[in-house]
Amino acid sequence: MDWCDAWGEYKGPLERLLRALKFKRHDFLGDALASLLEETLRARGDLAFDAISGVPMPRARERRRGYNQAELLGRALARRLGIRCDMTLLARRGERAAQSTLPKRSRAGNVQGAFSASTLVKGTSILLVDDICTTGETIRACASALRDAGAARVCAVAVAKAS
Repeated sequence: MDWCDAWGEYKGPLERLLRALKFKRHDFLGDALASLLEETLRARGDLAFDAISGVPMPRARERRRGYNQAELLGRALARRLGIRCDMTLLARRGERAAQSTLPKRSRAGNVQGAFSASTLVKGTSILLVDDICTTGETIRACASALRDAGAARVCAVAVAKAS
């Protein structure tokens, strides 16, 4: 992965907002939170991406929740930047334990081989979007799948990172 950045720390009001987005069906927060991602990218001065993709979640979990918050953020960010959002670039293989339920030392193993990427990424620059980056293992696993499929560059941005 070329770089990974986040707008803020996962604590206080930002933690409460992200928990509401994720667990209380506050999908209306997507566009406002995407503006924070846009701010982060513009501050970096790096907007040279062929496509944006949110981190995929297991289908069963997405059905229960009603949406994938990373996809919601990715689509809103893509509209703001005029870059296409393509959620078919990455796929999740099967259901695994939610990363948030695992101790930090178990997270890398839980997502190892959990993602596959489309060959359409070959030679492209991809921006991964997620809501929270705790240990970075999920984003690393996604980036690895994209690189293995031939992506020329993979960067990631999240609304918040754990301190």
